[in-house]
Amino acid sequence: MEITWFGHANFMIRTGETVVLIDPFFVGNPSSPTTYKEIERCDLILVTHDHNDHVGQTLELAARHDAEVVAIFDVIQNLITQGLPEHLGVGMNIGGTVSRLGLSIKMVQAMHSSVHGAAAGFIITLPDRTCIYNSGDTGLFGDMALFGKLHDINIAMLPIGGRFTMDAVQAAYACSLLGCRKVIPQHWGTWSVLAQNTTALAEQLMLLSPETELVELAIGEPTTL
Repeated sequence: MEITWFGHANFMIRTGETVVLIDPFFVGNPSSPTTYKEIERCDLILVTHDHNDHVGQTLELAARHDAEVVAIFDVIQNLITQGLPEHLGVGMNIGGTVSRLGLSIKMVQAMHSSVHGAAAGFIITLPDRTCIYNSGDTGLFGDMALFGKLHDINIAMLPIGGRFTMDAVQAAYACSLLGCRKVIPQHWGTWSVLAQNTTALAEQLMLLSPETELVELAIGEPTTL
């Protein structure tokens, strides 16, 4: 499995021949080293909520690559009004699971706001049983412990920016609830109001979840995990 971080909460996951984008925010993303027009392949797009810095260029990428979009029902309906072809919209809701391209995608709650519907996270199980939890934008909540009980989470993608989401202390505690083996921090460094490095997360993991490995991705560089 190969993961590329384009800054903020924008990820590409490549597993086998399948390419998945999560929250593809390129235009206006000062951290992104590339543009959405340079994305050569995209088979599936996951959108956690429809704030501009997360829904990003979903419409443009879906049209360009004929990629299905998975999001909460209300977000899909709004995207359809903006031009998303209905056959590319995969609406679902919290607690539900869909199967796409060999991936099992479960939608779970997030503690955050959204223009339409509710903010959500995804628990993605790959064909080789690798389990990835992308929380989307969220604060800390105790039911993350249930995610850890119901799923063997290999990698958690958690925000650490503070102000709009969890900070480093809360993210480290979330790792202890999730029982995740690795954590990839997101939603940091994009703008000055967010945390500017992962130092605090590294320190807090040693105190609160010492068995979780911090994986800090270099922006734009594919990393094999």
